[in-house]
Amino acid sequence: MNFNQNKSLKIFFIVYLLVITIGVSTGLTFLQHTTSLTPKGAVARFNGDEIKSEDIIENYPKPISEMLLTTHNHVLGLSFIFLSVGLIFYFYTRINERWKLFLMIEPLISIVVTFGSIWLMRFVNKNFVYLAAASSFLMYLCFYIMVSIALFELFKKR
Repeated sequence: MNFNQNKSLKIFFIVYLLVITIGVSTGLTFLQHTTSLTPKGAVARFNGDEIKSEDIIENYPKPISEMLLTTHNHVLGLSFIFLSVGLIFYFYTRINERWKLFLMIEPLISIVVTFGSIWLMRFVNKNFVYLAAASSFLMYLCFYIMVSIALFELFKKR
C-alpha cells in the first residue's frame, strides 16, 4: 500500500495531527497558567513557595508520590505522542533525512532531560529550572515543526 496515495489515511492523519496539537497546546496553556512560564513560577510549582512571615502559601513542595505520578504520566504520554507524530512525519515528509532524524529523536531525549531536570530542581538545586526550560522549549519546538511540515505535506497535492 502506498501511504501517499491513500486519501482516507491522509485525512485521518490531518485530523489526528490537529487534535493532538490542540491537546499539546492545552497542556502548554496549563503550564502557563500554573507557572506563568517563568523560572520563578516553575520552581514554586515544584519546590513550593518561599514562606514570608504571614503569607498564605499557594504552592507546597511536591511530595515524591506526586513527582513520580507527574513523571510517569508525562514520560509515557509524551513518548506516545512523539512516536505517533514522528511516524506520520517520517512517512509523509520529504525533508533531509538528517533533519528528519533529529526532529524525531530530539523530543524523546528532551523528555528525559526535562523531567530529570525537574527532579534535580526539586531535590538538588533550583537552578536546574533553566535546563528544564531549555529542553522543554526544544521539545515543543520540534513538535510544532514536525506537525507543521507534516500538515503542509499532507495538504499538498501530489
